Amino acid sequence: MRVIDWLLEPDSDPAIRWQVMADLLDDGADAVASERAKVATEGWGAALLAARGADGQWAGGAHFPTTQPTLPGQPWTSTSHVLTELRLLGADPADAEVRAAVADVKRVTRWEYDDEPFFEGEVEPCINAALVTNAVYYGELDERVVERLLGERMADGGWNCDQERGSVRSSFDTTIAVLEALAAVEAVRDDPRLREARESGEGYLLERHLLRRKTTGEVPKPSYVQLAFPPRHEYDALRALEHFRAVGAAPDERMREALDLVRSKRQDDGTWHLDVIHGGDAVNDYGAVGEPNRWITLRALRVLRWAEG
Repeated sequence: MRVIDWLLEPDSDPAIRWQVMADLLDDGADAVASERAKVATEGWGAALLAARGADGQWAGGAHFPTTQPTLPGQPWTSTSHVLTELRLLGADPADAEVRAAVADVKRVTRWEYDDEPFFEGEVEPCINAALVTNAVYYGELDERVVERLLGERMADGGWNCDQERGSVRSSFDTTIAVLEALAAVEAVRDDPRLREARESGEGYLLERHLLRRKTTGEVPKPSYVQLAFPPRHEYDALRALEHFRAVGAAPDERMREALDLVRSKRQDDGTWHLDVIHGGDAVNDYGAVGEPNRWITLRALRVLRWAEG
């Protein structure tokens, strides 16, 4: 219980607290909703909303900021990334400020590629996958983007942003993003094609035990065994397990290595550390690498709760 107390401490954040209440403590709906309502007005969520520019979007762009980044790596301060972050925090999409922000994005923001309206999508499936997941969350889904994702599935059952550049194999990174998108659409639309496509992508990951190349058995990237928040565009074992938990899948023997990895990272005090931070400029600081991290701890605990019944 000491770890739960740490997650709920006053110096935590409502984004953490409401998810602990809902996913680990099974608190009542009214109490959870009351805490969740604070995400838009306090802490990390309020900081993200306050970072919106006078033009109604974040950092002046859809995927990339119009200002010069100050840190190396992908900047995460622009509109698409901040909307993802607000969703991960659980900002209530019905909140008046959130609704106003989404309305402005719909009115103003256009993709850097081909100047398309934001909610009509881009060309890369990894970008469109995040868009679809967010669009469902904020009530702005455009079915044409879903159809595009369904049509881009590859022969091995997954997806890859490099398909248009000649890749014939799916990638872990793109596949997990599309799986999250399909699961989000399934929750609001009954279409057997969604389930079939999702299960094929899940099969792609499970066939590789969520971690390893099918051909060589190697872990493709070091980041796949490093736990991050936010995960950004990157795949990792905990992100994959969170997907299977979210769709209500039964724990599978092929998940064992990934689950064992998560268990192995638990510290003696019951917390988990942040292993890596992806990219450069960001609005929020969610903790230092190598230090106990509330996000990783929350996500690990709810995955293990699901896996262990």
